[in-house]
Amino acid sequence: TMATAAAAPTFAPPKAASYEPTGIWSWITTVDHKRIGTLYLFTALFFFLFGGLEAFLIRLQLARPNGQVVSAEFYNQLFTMHGTTMVFLAIMPLSAAFFNYLIPLQIGARDVAFPRLNAFSYWVYLLGGIFITVPIFFGLAPNGGWFGYAPLTTIQFSGGLNIDFWVMGLQILGVSSLAAAFNFITTIINMRAPGMSLMRMPIFTWMSFVVQFLLILAFPAITVALVFLLFDRFFGTQFYEIAAGADPLLWQHLFWVFGHPEVYILVLPAFGLASEILPTFSKKPLFGYNVMVYSGIMIGFLGFGVWAHHMFAVGMGATADTIFSMATMLIGIPTGVKIFNWI
Repeated sequence: TMATAAAAPTFAPPKAASYEPTGIWSWITTVDHKRIGTLYLFTALFFFLFGGLEAFLIRLQLARPNGQVVSAEFYNQLFTMHGTTMVFLAIMPLSAAFFNYLIPLQIGARDVAFPRLNAFSYWVYLLGGIFITVPIFFGLAPNGGWFGYAPLTTIQFSGGLNIDFWVMGLQILGVSSLAAAFNFITTIINMRAPGMSLMRMPIFTWMSFVVQFLLILAFPAITVALVFLLFDRFFGTQFYEIAAGADPLLWQHLFWVFGHPEVYILVLPAFGLASEILPTFSKKPLFGYNVMVYSGIMIGFLGFGVWAHHMFAVGMGATADTIFSMATMLIGIPTGVKIFNWI
């Protein structure tokens, strides 16, 4: 009878429902997006603390005139590594932690498109982070400023291994970022749940989607700049040799064509998170979803037209300065739209 059937529940043996492996080895070999997201999170937080420690030493040195906390040379290493650490080893991988953890959940996917490539991205990031950070314990850390202006960073003015660690470390980190970006673009385009059109995607996924394109378009510029610098330092080429007729602004343009989209790579995921958190806790739907999506795309698009506002002091001339000033003011509009909609 029905009562008999109901009275005889069957109990699964303990732990039968969970097939998840445990132990250190399972974390090292994992391809699970949540675990990789967790690895990114804790590694990024470690580097965040490390970058904070570098900043703390800088503040100690500056706390009184003629401070004697660190030497001038070590101070250069500290501020170079503080900037590099915060941008490339803390904030970007912190975004990657959220990408990994949330995007598959938000679009209803089993995992990312290429789980092993995802693991590869994490381990390459860790390698790059170690490669660029460990030299500071030997007094050999990068010391040319986090933007590494050539020709200051050429062998003539920056001998020693310091800048070599920076150049190669950033290339390693670029491999990680690009691999992850292709992975997430593929995931978002191909693995959304049935019926989830692009304009039905959660807003964090949308902002992340824009960021992956920024990564793919911005990183090649710094890759080229770093390859030139690598060749100048290792093989005697003259890409940045002013005496040989090189343009003293070549590095600046290549770096900032990457460096300005980079700040939107850093902030758009945070915009996406804010756009999820505010509607949740105000218990209202996000105001102007469509406009929020378009403004995110617009920020990404305009982010490539403002880079020379980092170079107003180098004598590009009034025309260039004016154009880049106007583009910089223009990009304030989609950003303002977002803040208005949050309010």
